[in-house]
Amino acid sequence: MEQQAALVNHYRRDRRKLLEFLLSSGLIKELRTPSGPTNSLSNLDFDSISADYIIHCAESGGVVDVTEATCKYSDESAYPVTIHSQTRSSYFLVSDSESAGSPPRRAPPPLYAKQAVDASCLSSQVDRGYVEKATTSGDDCGPGYEPATNAPPRPLGNSEFPVPSLGLPSLKTGIDWFFEGLSDDDLRESAYELLLASMFFSGVEANSVEDRRKEKTSKFLSGLKSKRDKMQSQPQFVGRKSELMDTIRVQMQISEAMDACTRRNLMQLAARKMSGQIDLTHIALGLLNGTFKSDFLNERSYMQWKSRQANILEELLCSATSTTTEHQTIRNDVAKIRDENEWDTMMSASERVAVVASIRQVAVKLSSLPTQFGIQGETFYWTAIYHVNIRLYQKLLFGLFDVLDEDQLIEEADEVLQHIKLTWSTLGITEKMHDALYGWVLFQQFVRTGGSVLLENAVLHLQKVLSTEEDDRKEQYMNSLVCTKQYNSNHMKLHLLQSIFVSISMWCDSKLQDYHSHFSQKPCNFRMIISLVSAVGVLASGESGDLKLMKLNASDANASRKLKSYVEKSTEAAFRKVASKVDFESKIERIHPLAQLAKELKLIAETEFNVFHPVLRCWCPESVITSVVLLHQCYGERLKPFLKGVSSVSGDAKSVLPAAYMLDQYLTKLYTSALEANKLPNSFNQDFKHYQIGEIAKPFILDWVISQHSHILEWTGRAFDIEDWEPLSYHQRQAASIVEVFRIIEETVDQLFGFNLPMDITHLQALLSVIFHSLDAYLMKMLNQLVEKNHLYPSAPPITRYTETVIPMIKRSLVVGTLLDENVACKLNELTIPKLCIRLNTLQYIQKQVAILEDGIRKSWGLIRPSHEQRQTRGEVLEERSLLTSSEAVDALFATTCHIIRDTTEDAIRKFCDFTGARVVFWDLRDQFLFHLYHGDVGSSRLESLLPHVDTVLDHICVLIDDTLRDLVVLSICRASLEGYVWVLLDGGPSRAFSDSDITMMEDDLNEFFVAEGEGLPRSLVEQEAKFAQQILGLFSLKTETVIRMLMNASEHVSLRVESHKHGHMGLEDAQTLLRVLCHKKDREASKFLKQQYELPMSSEYDDTSSRDSNFGSPLIPDLLKRSTSFHWPKKDQSSFKSIRKKLQAATSEIRDVAR
Repeated sequence: MEQQAALVNHYRRDRRKLLEFLLSSGLIKELRTPSGPTNSLSNLDFDSISADYIIHCAESGGVVDVTEATCKYSDESAYPVTIHSQTRSSYFLVSDSESAGSPPRRAPPPLYAKQAVDASCLSSQVDRGYVEKATTSGDDCGPGYEPATNAPPRPLGNSEFPVPSLGLPSLKTGIDWFFEGLSDDDLRESAYELLLASMFFSGVEANSVEDRRKEKTSKFLSGLKSKRDKMQSQPQFVGRKSELMDTIRVQMQISEAMDACTRRNLMQLAARKMSGQIDLTHIALGLLNGTFKSDFLNERSYMQWKSRQANILEELLCSATSTTTEHQTIRNDVAKIRDENEWDTMMSASERVAVVASIRQVAVKLSSLPTQFGIQGETFYWTAIYHVNIRLYQKLLFGLFDVLDEDQLIEEADEVLQHIKLTWSTLGITEKMHDALYGWVLFQQFVRTGGSVLLENAVLHLQKVLSTEEDDRKEQYMNSLVCTKQYNSNHMKLHLLQSIFVSISMWCDSKLQDYHSHFSQKPCNFRMIISLVSAVGVLASGESGDLKLMKLNASDANASRKLKSYVEKSTEAAFRKVASKVDFESKIERIHPLAQLAKELKLIAETEFNVFHPVLRCWCPESVITSVVLLHQCYGERLKPFLKGVSSVSGDAKSVLPAAYMLDQYLTKLYTSALEANKLPNSFNQDFKHYQIGEIAKPFILDWVISQHSHILEWTGRAFDIEDWEPLSYHQRQAASIVEVFRIIEETVDQLFGFNLPMDITHLQALLSVIFHSLDAYLMKMLNQLVEKNHLYPSAPPITRYTETVIPMIKRSLVVGTLLDENVACKLNELTIPKLCIRLNTLQYIQKQVAILEDGIRKSWGLIRPSHEQRQTRGEVLEERSLLTSSEAVDALFATTCHIIRDTTEDAIRKFCDFTGARVVFWDLRDQFLFHLYHGDVGSSRLESLLPHVDTVLDHICVLIDDTLRDLVVLSICRASLEGYVWVLLDGGPSRAFSDSDITMMEDDLNEFFVAEGEGLPRSLVEQEAKFAQQILGLFSLKTETVIRMLMNASEHVSLRVESHKHGHMGLEDAQTLLRVLCHKKDREASKFLKQQYELPMSSEYDDTSSRDSNFGSPLIPDLLKRSTSFHWPKKDQSSFKSIRKKLQAATSEIRDVAR
């Protein structure tokens, strides 16, 4: 009921502010009253004017007719509030129709004053309905007693628990149903009258300027006025004191007319009484004597004012006297004042003076009674009516809050406070009482608005109370101000300071039991609340069940237990809150409620650790441990039934298990961090029982990895079978199949570690096994596509001796090739140079991706292992199998998988490079190289004529091959070319015979082969590779007798049977080598020796021209020229020997380094 009354007061006051703002903002052109147009608002009754009518006039720019506004208000009040809908069939009920019950049987209370239709009012009072009557029995300005100096409350987001009242004695007026008692507005206006009287009696000038409008226009009001109005408004200088009084009037919500009337009468009263101490009864009686009905513009305002003065007198005097006779006298006299007909009509002036004199007689008697404590300036009223004094002083303190920004003090707060202190002698306020009440008022305002500055100031003033020491008499006086509070159904008597501290502590106690909800948005408030509690104390029950305040002390076990209970209750409340809404949020997020709950609990634990624990650890070091353990247990109770139904890592388990595991790990981390930071004993095993996620999930994870094995192998084989060995793009030169294979592998790795579940070395081993078998299968398929190099070599022609003949004769044809197996021929057709380059690029891509994949797996593995290793460091006994989790075991696993894949890939690259070189020389360039070089006449078929063909091949290869493989491919072609060069020298056939002059030209060719005048391959490397060819040419340079002698020496160790040698198995001093040197020497002595010793046929008997048109040649050049159009390969000059230098320059950097 008290809170509802406060809200009604707020509504009425704000409604008046709105109407006053609209009428004074310049938006209304003219204000018409029954007596004619007016510019003054002092004679308007804002409580009887329709706000909707005023807003409509402001929007339309019309004229406001007060009579019409009043009629509109009357019409609106006669009907229930409706919603502005098209049907207009919806309306609001003031009460619950079901719970309202039957109509009341008694008659409604009578109205003392008829509501004026002319809307004239001197004060800003609100109508006092019966609902306000409940406020008169209260004792302070808590949430149930909203001060009229403030705008509608902006409650702290969790202010459903109001600030407990101080427990001051109830007001005695208004206990009968037939008249109103003192309301909030009555106390506020009486407090203002007291303040003015104290200033006048103390000699402070407080004159007002009646012709100046003193209420300051708000900032945004100036934006509504036109520029012309702004230019016309001129600032008017007034004194600083007058401005300060004007500020006080506005803060206390007093109208200008009421202020002027009150000042005039109080100034006259102060002039008549030159000495003596002012008291409240003196002020009320003086105003009654000097104020008449004619001073008011409407009867209603006068009746309200007179009733308030009567109520004040009755409250003050009836509370101060204890005799029945005096009580009855006061009540009779006050009743006469309240009665409109008797006081204003029937009684004469002398009779009214007699009534006032009768009341003054009692007041003088009471004021002359002896004081209790002998404090300087003490009066009998200090202790007799302290419940009224404290209420009035609180009203004055509430006037310090800005009415437009209620969580801030006004700028003139210090100056206003100095004037408020002038009332101390009348109200019986001491320095310590002031600090206590000011801190109490600041605290109440903080509860309503949530302003952190208010809370900080409240803490400072309450701490000042504890540090202030007053003499024994003042302490005894404060202890005599008794308040009554109820706790555990018991009524306790407390003095004022105790009651303030207990009320604050009770509110703090209610909020600290759920501090996660109340202070998560403003952590600074939590720190100050703890400081406040440390100042006033925390609630505790005594041995007899009574209430006591316990000071916070780091060494006090009871205080630590109390804060620990706050942690437990707040954590439980936070858990219940998120658990209640998790089902709804999980539907929005589309995840299982347990997964959503784990995320929410992680946030709670994080807030506890980062926000609340740093504040609480001074008194309760184990606060975060308590919260973490409780959250872990609460979630574990909900998780346990779910774990029993898990059968695979899919569906709901895929979201719940990782979330639960991450929560478990995070809470464990916070737990251990708190233990280490606070140096607390390790009770980890007793407090924490980890969720059995690992034991449940590990078998399912292993089964999942194993199931991926066949899936990946199937996809690998399918991707390889459809591969056409074309590059993905100009910049991505690898095959599409290997990209697909690594995509599948990476997806599997991501899914595995994306589970965010505990794993052991077995899972890593299974994963690496899947990767190994997948890549190994791919590599084996690639190697199976290769053919042996010996299929590329041409069959050796018959060996002959050189002869020259001019006699025509029938020559025998040479057989230059053998028919290949169909399977081998098909493979060779697929192993073209462009496709070999794509295969090499693919192998190089495997090397790079394996390294990237290994790094990624190592990092992911490292992220899921720390928790396991940390548990071991806490003193758990290491089992023998736990050694498998060491880094050495992990390195061994990678060595048996990734390293083997690298070695296999490197070997495949070497084999494909060797095959590529052999393919170029012995297959694609067979006609141009093997069958054309030095054919017939050396001078007309030198190496220079071959270079354009080699140049074309190198050009295409350099475009297709990966940059890191160019050196290897070029070197393989170099080696194959030198091998072909030796084949020309030793197995060139009957058409090749070399004289001494030919050998000189051939040596020049060999020296520049693949060197390109220093810009090709390094000369040292070429010389090393060409060493055997140089030695063969050296044999041709020897004299025939020397070669014959060497042959004879070599023949002693081997059979002299002449047969075709196997390619690549010849030595420099081998008999087969020496024999072939003699066969190709253009020398009569050699021919004669061969005829005599080996009976070799003459070279002139064979026709070697058919080799140029051999069907076994490869259509490489036309094919490459055709492909060059689609790949846009650059065309380069191929006309000279120097052009090869440009093709080899970019491919030799690494080989140069090796050669050095």
